[in-house]
Amino acid sequence: MSATREDVLAILKTIDDPVSGTSVAEAGIVKALTVDAGTVRFVMEVSASHADAYTAIKDSAEAKIKALDGVETVSIVMTAHSTPAAPPDLKPQRSAAPAGPEQIPGIDRIIAVASGKGGVGKSTVASNLACALAAEGRRVGLLDADVYGPSQPRMLGVSGRPASPDGKTILPMRNFGVTMMSLGLMTNDDQAVVWRGPMLMGALQQMLTQVQWGALDVLIVDLPPGTGDVQMTLAQKSKLDGAIIVSTPQDIALLDARKGIDMFNQLGTPLIGMIENMSTHICSACGHEEHVFGHGGVAAEAEKLGVPLLAEIPLHLDIRMAADGGAPIVVSKPDSSQATSFRAVARDLIKNGHA
Repeated sequence: MSATREDVLAILKTIDDPVSGTSVAEAGIVKALTVDAGTVRFVMEVSASHADAYTAIKDSAEAKIKALDGVETVSIVMTAHSTPAAPPDLKPQRSAAPAGPEQIPGIDRIIAVASGKGGVGKSTVASNLACALAAEGRRVGLLDADVYGPSQPRMLGVSGRPASPDGKTILPMRNFGVTMMSLGLMTNDDQAVVWRGPMLMGALQQMLTQVQWGALDVLIVDLPPGTGDVQMTLAQKSKLDGAIIVSTPQDIALLDARKGIDMFNQLGTPLIGMIENMSTHICSACGHEEHVFGHGGVAAEAEKLGVPLLAEIPLHLDIRMAADGGAPIVVSKPDSSQATSFRAVARDLIKNGHA
């Protein structure tokens, strides 16, 4: 069996970084990692003042990776720089905007995960769906476009600041087979993003076009709630292949969900289907099932619109704890009934050519 990228990263996580106190994999010095036909290549980008200390690290990494089954050649290039490159300024640039939606190079499909209102579990659905698609062998990216409330770094267990070798191109983070970018990685946890519409639109366009996404089968975009600038910019500036609407079954949530659906209709974005989240709650002590937010509202709405009801996701403690713990339920408990629901949606999307 050939070694995979994840196998190599697992090795790098066992090697201590002499500067950061974390592992080499977590220190952010490993760049452009590729694993292809028995050949492993990557760059170690280190500070010039610590170059000597990393020589032994490089030799150790080479020896351990070469011991992996299926690895024949290991090529590690160590480069040194005097100061770390600053991330690009995510503010609107004075450049001509494209006339219409454009295909992002390397990305086959873009799916928006949206909701009419906040608090319905849209980001939880997006992270689990991305991990489920990755588990099915798809090359998946996840863009956290919820600028005011970015939560994907926490949900995917990703921390640190993305690197930018040239001050223009952003190197995204990766975990659980998902390539991820979020404005939350560019700001402090308690720092508010106080931006008007043009700044939001500029930031979204740069995260779409200036991030090195690589070759992806599908990019999942976790949109903010509502029908504002971010949603319009995504649909108007990039080739958006479809949208998934997440809602709880209660009437108040469905009122706002209908507005989101109408927005995508006006923008000409196909509706892939709907997901009813927090559909039912089963007591872990007695087994009693209770529909806390009502039941069947999303199914009725999907039938009315003539689109599929993709899943009914239960209100379950494990889903919440997995998200807070930095490993979505699809990853932390892949055989659970809750994870099975997300895996079923992922398989359905692949079967129907959406992902």
